[in-house]
Amino acid sequence: MKLHIAVLPGDGIGPEVVEQALNVTKAVCEKFGHSLEYQTAPVGACAIEETGLPYPDSTHKLCMRSDAVLFGAIGSPQYDNNPNATIRPEQGLLAMRKKLGLFANIRPITTFPGLIHKSPLRSDIIDGADFMCIRELTGGLYFGRPQGRSEDGNIAYDTCIYSREEIVRIVQLAYEYAMKRRKKVTMVDKANILATSRLWREITQEIASEYPEVETEFLFVDNAAMRMIQCPKSFDVVVTENMFGDILTDEGSVITGSLGMLPSASIGLHTSVFEPIHGSYPQAAGKNIANPLATILSAAMMFEYAFGLKEEALSIQTAVSESMNAGIVTEDIAGTSTKSYHTDDVGEWIVQWIKSH
Repeated sequence: MKLHIAVLPGDGIGPEVVEQALNVTKAVCEKFGHSLEYQTAPVGACAIEETGLPYPDSTHKLCMRSDAVLFGAIGSPQYDNNPNATIRPEQGLLAMRKKLGLFANIRPITTFPGLIHKSPLRSDIIDGADFMCIRELTGGLYFGRPQGRSEDGNIAYDTCIYSREEIVRIVQLAYEYAMKRRKKVTMVDKANILATSRLWREITQEIASEYPEVETEFLFVDNAAMRMIQCPKSFDVVVTENMFGDILTDEGSVITGSLGMLPSASIGLHTSVFEPIHGSYPQAAGKNIANPLATILSAAMMFEYAFGLKEEALSIQTAVSESMNAGIVTEDIAGTSTKSYHTDDVGEWIVQWIKSH
């Protein structure tokens, strides 16, 4: 198979972790007999420096003509520390999602035997946890208008808007995934307070009737946040709106033991984007200490979701698990009591494992 991918390293540690994920992708293609073509383009702060825009037209055109996008991270202290900046790196991420029609973010949350001890939660709570969060990605507060501040600067406002179409397409997606898994959907909202949440719940009830085999439960977001920590094994497929999903999926990182372990896929109308959920971590940029595993696992999701190559995806997932069993991990996982490895050491170990197994 011919694989055409766009590579968007982004900011901070993005280039370092994407480099390792790309090396793993090359190794898998070589092993399984696929040809790989890729082109790199800027996005985020580096794109602003280069072009004045966080998501240049040339980058968008590359994404549109590619089969998949492998993406790193966006963000820079230069903009974080300037509340008056009118152009921000994060605008590039939102623009990419909107222009590519990426309405659904899929984040699997699973445990690795070699990493259970790193979670702050008891092993009996998290061992065996395996669920999927499906987050709506192009609506809600992050995209709602009007948005702004009063003339005197003392009042700020955001608007949360959802249409029936936006909700239907992602809730249906959640039920389709549940049918392939353990047939349970948890819809997270705040229907006791928010009008948008009541629309989410109403539509989900309608769609649930079309999937009688699937168990449906409704949780308020505060209860869901508590349940995710108390009994993560009770979830199968969680579906929710943009902001709630943003928060809950980061909370899910404590189950895996590290934010550097969570991959994601953003899918929708055009080219899908595969990225780690961690940020640009500028403090670690250039130090060769960042954890590349979430990005490498995102490459595994790319093989499965963009190209339907499940065996190739499994080879990456297995290699990552074996790297942790062998203790070939970066400092965020190793801690102070065991030896840690550099970013490129971890990536090279995984490449060699794939080539030899």
